Amino acid sequence: MFPPIVSKSTPITLLGGGEVTLDTLSEALTLAPTLVACDGGVKFALENNTQPVAVIGDMDSIDAGSRAEIGADRLFEVAEQDTTDFEKALLRCEAPLMLGVGFTGARLDHELAAFSALAKHDSKVVILIGGEDVVFRAPKTLRLDLSIGTRFSLFPMGNLRGTSEGLRWPIDGVEFAPHGRIGTSNEVSGPVILTFDAPHMLVILPREALRSVMDALYSAA
Repeated sequence: MFPPIVSKSTPITLLGGGEVTLDTLSEALTLAPTLVACDGGVKFALENNTQPVAVIGDMDSIDAGSRAEIGADRLFEVAEQDTTDFEKALLRCEAPLMLGVGFTGARLDHELAAFSALAKHDSKVVILIGGEDVVFRAPKTLRLDLSIGTRFSLFPMGNLRGTSEGLRWPIDGVEFAPHGRIGTSNEVSGPVILTFDAPHMLVILPREALRSVMDALYSAA
């Protein structure tokens, strides 16, 4: 474990260099007002008059203008190439919850790497916000109150089993695996209670479920 560069008792927003809109960043900052940029993500922040408290990454994507405006005291270079900039920031920030924007869309390899990081670092509570969806790693017990009919997708990042209440198609007895059974396009039929025997399940929900997800993950923690 690395000593934290940014440590907060309130949620943090991580900003990457993928697809992001000002509306998405503004929504995240309303809920998680401390901003940390991951390498080239700082350019979007500065273009929209938003100042991160820190920029973390290998600094191969930050332009000279952004580097000069931020100044050396907020630039934290992590030179190793074994992790993505998202993972570098994730491992060096401490907060009860983190929201990630700019990590989905654009390059597919970066998006998949972000999903992998969610699964790998199960001590971190992170929600990625995309244009239409939110993605997060489920704790071993998850309780959510969502509207009937809400799309509810499950994608395993490892082998696991689970149980469910409140889903149109129950998952009890299903053996999930990334190369086998997955759970795309289930639906909410009532108050949702899920349990899993391993911390490898990603949950994908419509973006309007963000606040409910935040409440659920706080409760689980």
